[in-house]
Amino acid sequence: MTSVPEIVLPIGNQKHDPAWKHCLMIRAGGRTKLKCTYCMKHFLGGGIHRIKEHLARHKGNASCCPKVPLEVQHAMQQSLNGSAVRKKRKIKFSEEVCRLNPSDIAVTAGEMDPSAALQIVPMNEMLDLGAVQMESKEEGASASSLLSAKPGRKRRKKSFPENPMAAAFANKPISIKSLADKDQIYYAIGRFFYEAGVPLEATNSVFFQPMVDSIAAAGSALELPSYHDLRGCVLKKLVDEVNLTLEHCKGTWSHTGCSIMADEWTTMDKTLINFMVYCPEGTMFLRCVDATEIVSTADTLYELLKHVVEEVGPGNVLQVITGNSVTHAIAGKRLTETFPTLFWSPCASQAIDGILEDFSKMELLNDVIESAKSITGFIYSYAPVLNMMKKYTNGKDLLFPAISRAAMNFVALKSLVGLQEELRNMVTSEEWLSSLYSEKPDGAAMANLVVNFPFWNSCAAIVRITEPLLRLMQLVDSRRRPAMGYVHVGLHLAKETIRKEFIKKSDYVPYWEIIDWRWDRHLPRPLQSAGFFLNPQLFYSTQGQMSNEISSGLLDCIERLVPDVKAQDKIQKELNFYRVADRDFSRKMAIRARHNLLPAEWWSTYGGSCPNLTRLAIRILSQSCSSRGPERNNIPFEQLHNEKLNFSERQRLCELVYVRYNLRLRQRPLMKSKRFDPISVDSIDVVDDWVMGNNRPLLSPDGDCNWRVINQPVHGETEFLLDDVETFISGLDDEVILTAGRGIEEDDEIKEEEG
Repeated sequence: MTSVPEIVLPIGNQKHDPAWKHCLMIRAGGRTKLKCTYCMKHFLGGGIHRIKEHLARHKGNASCCPKVPLEVQHAMQQSLNGSAVRKKRKIKFSEEVCRLNPSDIAVTAGEMDPSAALQIVPMNEMLDLGAVQMESKEEGASASSLLSAKPGRKRRKKSFPENPMAAAFANKPISIKSLADKDQIYYAIGRFFYEAGVPLEATNSVFFQPMVDSIAAAGSALELPSYHDLRGCVLKKLVDEVNLTLEHCKGTWSHTGCSIMADEWTTMDKTLINFMVYCPEGTMFLRCVDATEIVSTADTLYELLKHVVEEVGPGNVLQVITGNSVTHAIAGKRLTETFPTLFWSPCASQAIDGILEDFSKMELLNDVIESAKSITGFIYSYAPVLNMMKKYTNGKDLLFPAISRAAMNFVALKSLVGLQEELRNMVTSEEWLSSLYSEKPDGAAMANLVVNFPFWNSCAAIVRITEPLLRLMQLVDSRRRPAMGYVHVGLHLAKETIRKEFIKKSDYVPYWEIIDWRWDRHLPRPLQSAGFFLNPQLFYSTQGQMSNEISSGLLDCIERLVPDVKAQDKIQKELNFYRVADRDFSRKMAIRARHNLLPAEWWSTYGGSCPNLTRLAIRILSQSCSSRGPERNNIPFEQLHNEKLNFSERQRLCELVYVRYNLRLRQRPLMKSKRFDPISVDSIDVVDDWVMGNNRPLLSPDGDCNWRVINQPVHGETEFLLDDVETFISGLDDEVILTAGRGIEEDDEIKEEEG
């Protein structure tokens, strides 16, 4: 039975209920449904109220969402409680109006404006109080105060500022225009951010909107938390909440296994390591360790890693992912000798970043990159030129966010190639030719480069050879899809793309040598080979002909991860059913699902007849390949290791870091895009050499060359330049998979072009 395609419908601005932010409106099979964004459950009836009950985990009318974040659950609960209170108050108010003396109403109506008296105002409009908070002492308000406002005024449903009758009932002077003005609300939020020093990028947090919704739902009666509340009871509750999430993840480790991630980084005078545990249910931060003295020798680093493995449980850990240095390799080897049921793995993201950095230093690529920087550097140095550029690109920026400085070089090139026609139109326009900046030497050089077709051809070639690596980096850092089953083919695709671009062996071999040196300089990666073998989408596309590297990697995993010899023998027998697609593997549903389900989900669904192999496959395919954590900015990691801290305060600070970083880990998979401004100080570590011109800004005659005249970035155009990892997965063709599985390399298989 074929799946019915789903069309996501836009949710209009008139949908004000906070639950709309946590569901999708879809159309499938000719019917409109609502779908929860967390558990993907469909709701055919009941409207947004049933979704809200689902998210609030109310039993009765709707099933409880098993994956809703706790803060969203609380917000939905508050919204439901507020709706119930408002409904009761509205009924009570209606009863009060029904008991009013008709003569009072007549007197009030007689005092109204004559023209207004000719208008008939429906009673239900006058009684719609929206979200007004009513005190008990105001329930005895007079009819004259209730009906003193002019009838016929246009109102917005459920809006406190635009309900004049509610203002009269509350007996408080309210300026409708000032309270309804969005700018005033923005100013109030801005004053708090600026005075308190809250980072402006906090608006990117997925918890920002739920916080505002919760405050709005509570209304003016809310008593705000104090400094001591946030240091005390609120922090305690959030620590308990994070601990519950950690316990939930621990409950899955025995089934899916887990990976210990050691994200190492340096400050001005310290080397710190953030230890995290990854599993498909989520990544959890454990602690931050001052490893300044530890990382100097392999022995001390080994002892630290050994302690963390023992804490997590050696039976749950499939791999420990660390940095790629020789010290880490030695410590990792000792770790595998101590714990014979786990692997040490160098960080794949760090290796890819090193490959891109080495590519950037190659003479041919470096010349093109520096030329491209001269274009963006000049444009971003002058506000009028920046505005002119945005005019021709329809508000789009030239630069998009990237994971690292090395990745930024090639992400920026891809963006420029995509906008070359718009840039060419700008520098050939009358507006540019008549501007002061076209006469500037750097401006003329920039314009000449923009109309230089060989330059753009070189940029396009560099984009083609590096885009697979950028997509692979995005894949290994993704927490939505475990990367273990795709890294082998992704790396092979990158090498094949380079070979096809250069054709001649002498041209592409230097790039291959960089990849091989960065990737394989320590030891083979059997987990990634086994991940390829056990990924049904890839395995069945190779027609069963696997290279020795992949087959040996699978056998290494069986011997190390399954120490019981009887279980090993059972896995060997069950492998035959998988190879020939026998039993449940041969079902038409299973064949279709090879490309639709995540590999681990596919095994969980169709591997019941091979329980031993299925358990191994799920554990391998559920792992990450990267130790890179989310952004660490604005988290007091360094302060945590201040020796002057009181013991109790140090403990409190440890729990604050524990909560803050885990909340950041939790929001990472939920962030579809991040607001990004290339010239922002928040982005300077990655884009500085792409936005800095050679000279100081040139003041225009009217003195408008400052940040105030720069047009703001267009909303919706700040998403990461590369497509989602799903595009990368779906773009793997059979030829790439086949050659990756068979292990065809550059030797006799490729005929070198002569001349």
